[in-house]
Amino acid sequence: MNFLQRAQTSFISWMQQVPLPFTEACPEFQPWHHFDPGPRSKKHEREVNKRRMSITTSTSDMEHRRNIFPKPRSRYRNHQIHYKPGPPVDVIFFQEVSKSALQQILGDSRIRLSWISSERDDTAWGKQSFATLTLMSKARFTPNTGSGMNSASLGPIWRARCPSRFDRDALCCDIFVPSSSDSKLGSKPSSTRVRLINVHLDSLPIQPFFRPRQISIISSYIHSAGCGVVAGDFNPVLEEDNLLIDKNHLTDAWGILRPEDPGYTWGVDGDQPFPPYRLDKVAVVGLTPSSIETLQPGRLGTLDSGSQQAESPEDVPWSDHHGLLCSIKS
Repeated sequence: MNFLQRAQTSFISWMQQVPLPFTEACPEFQPWHHFDPGPRSKKHEREVNKRRMSITTSTSDMEHRRNIFPKPRSRYRNHQIHYKPGPPVDVIFFQEVSKSALQQILGDSRIRLSWISSERDDTAWGKQSFATLTLMSKARFTPNTGSGMNSASLGPIWRARCPSRFDRDALCCDIFVPSSSDSKLGSKPSSTRVRLINVHLDSLPIQPFFRPRQISIISSYIHSAGCGVVAGDFNPVLEEDNLLIDKNHLTDAWGILRPEDPGYTWGVDGDQPFPPYRLDKVAVVGLTPSSIETLQPGRLGTLDSGSQQAESPEDVPWSDHHGLLCSIKS
């Protein structure tokens, strides 16, 4: 990085009040999308564990699967916001969301009522025909740090354009979590910055390999904030890819919580020409993961509750990836 680039990064960091690393991936900031203003329904309110955060990450391959197994487009609705009964989710990372799927997700009344989106439309996607999407629970997060320190709040959001054969980027955001040290009577409320990064790394074993550089840049963004989470599709198609998390001083949540479990997230159904593999991961810095599990994708034939074709041959999963649900102590 030359002097001019370092000066530009320093200026952006000062303007946005965001700690940024000196890397070749210059941040492109964008606003959060809060959907329709108005009071929230009582039935969408829930108790929040302020010391624990639940993150779901999943590759959404619905467009490709639908091209192979056509179904009415109305069945994009009812995505995987609720896989099964269990702890509520605070953060959802999607990868490989097509533009048509984005329209369906953002048009869903339940999402508009209960979630804050990283995207209002596909403007920030540039040349990409599919990209990442982050949803934040309104039950957990207030719009900004000026809303009080009793609950977690949203900070800036941006995309870091990494070197990529497929024009992919890292979708980054900061949240502010109330500090546990504020229990003393009369103490001034404070918060801890936690950085969340939604990633879809380059696919395929094509040279030159950009994944090592991508992970290096992403880890520098996490370390510059002090603590955070990077999750998504890491696409470790080569043996050396599996060393990148440790090499960049990140902690693999699955590796420390379930070291004896292979944790396959791709190829589990046996329909792929390659053996099953753990492509999707959650890695942390300065935080403690407390639980992690894989989540089976929903099926296209059952996404619409009115479907009469649930037993048809085209009733296939909407993704060839299993998702991950990870609980993290903040």
